[in-house]
Amino acid sequence: MIFINAKMTVKDAHLDTFLDQVKDYTEACRAEEGNLWFEWYRSTDEPNVFLLSEGFTDEGAAAHVESEHFKQGIETMRPLLVKTPDIISRQVDGNGWDKMGELQID
Repeated sequence: MIFINAKMTVKDAHLDTFLDQVKDYTEACRAEEGNLWFEWYRSTDEPNVFLLSEGFTDEGAAAHVESEHFKQGIETMRPLLVKTPDIISRQVDGNGWDKMGELQID
């Protein structure tokens, strides 16, 4: 599985509309055959920072970045961002989320 986290710093003028502006991109990515999850989160410490957490099958990751909606999504986001996003992209064992061993809820 390919695990990706991308931190995006959004311009002040787009904070309230950012998720709406990337909605088509988000929905297209979630519909990809190799997508395991595609989720946006917003920092509680830095309101301009949005985190995109993605999981793709090994086979699905290449198709994702080669898709037309990926290219369009990048161009949609470009004018909304303050700077180049920071990213962590790694191949990891497994095919999704596991339960946290240190914090079990019965």
